[in-house]
Amino acid sequence: MADPSGLQAPRERDTIPAVELLVEVLADPTADSDQEQFYSNLAEAVCRRAGMRRAIIFRYDDATRRVRAAGSHGVDLAAFAGKHISVEAAPLAATALAEDRVIEVRPPEQHWVSPEFAELVGDRPLIYVPIAAAGRWPGVILAEPNPNATPLDDARRDLLWTLGKTLALAATARIATFHGERARQLEDRIDLARDIHDRVMQRLFGVSLALTAPLSDEARARCSEEIQTALTDLRSALQRPLGRLSPETGTTLAVELERLAIEHADLGLRIEGPVPEVPEALEPLAQSVLAEALRNVRKHAVPRETIVRVTRDDEVFMIEITNDGATGKPRVGPPGMGLRLAALEAVHLGGVVEFGPRPNGTWAVRLAVPVEDSA
Repeated sequence: MADPSGLQAPRERDTIPAVELLVEVLADPTADSDQEQFYSNLAEAVCRRAGMRRAIIFRYDDATRRVRAAGSHGVDLAAFAGKHISVEAAPLAATALAEDRVIEVRPPEQHWVSPEFAELVGDRPLIYVPIAAAGRWPGVILAEPNPNATPLDDARRDLLWTLGKTLALAATARIATFHGERARQLEDRIDLARDIHDRVMQRLFGVSLALTAPLSDEARARCSEEIQTALTDLRSALQRPLGRLSPETGTTLAVELERLAIEHADLGLRIEGPVPEVPEALEPLAQSVLAEALRNVRKHAVPRETIVRVTRDDEVFMIEITNDGATGKPRVGPPGMGLRLAALEAVHLGGVVEFGPRPNGTWAVRLAVPVEDSA
């Protein structure tokens, strides 16, 4: 009997594979250790459950603030290494996300992908599956049907759409986990402030009261002891991280420099000298400072040249980004907030972030960290 509401009830054959996929996603032990393997497993699961020959998952990466090929099944991810990926390069993917529907393109229809990806697409059928829910667009699945497969019918289209929603749910769960971690970091900072107040400020307040009156030798010794205890407590408290830590990016500073030199060609980005090996503990911070410095260049300058220098010796690792062409345009909001946050993280690693104008009319950002301390 037809549903009097006019709404179509979910098909059981669509719901069961989606639920099974969700369980597979959340139970995957690689979720926190190897993101590429995690998303490749998802691509394989989608192919297995929807009868696809191969698939690739593109997702927006919060750490690098760009779209990347996150995982694949039957496709070599190396083909996308170092390439600038965006919805503009595949407009039908943007349409699938904006309209929240599965789009199938079969020859001789045009894919309208950018020329650098045209060879990968070829003249084969391709299906765009949105990974979207509640106004969020975590990513998109590009899948190729099995050879001689017929065009999608309503049942297979609904199945793919449901699988996309399932992956969106899984992505949202990961985002919730991330924000839970950020909440724990905020709680740690509140605990830090409370400890400094209770263990340091109260001791120093008591000493200040004692110093208002004449002191005996015993009282002086007690005040000295209280001050030393307060300094010990303060030193212990400040050994905690003072700010957020940059997330792991899964890449290296050298690779990012090569990519950014292409992506930001209009900034005249030039790498001066060889790029030494970066200590593993410093990779996230170095990449974060580099990305933030380039964002500031794009927002506040019209440079002819942007120079990046990376040096390292036995004692200090340093990266410096300088540019000319500061426009003098007024900034919106507090200046350099991203760099100020990076400076807090550098302090935790024993280093420093400096930024500002130079006498020669350029603007510079410099990160310097003791190599031994970072290790």
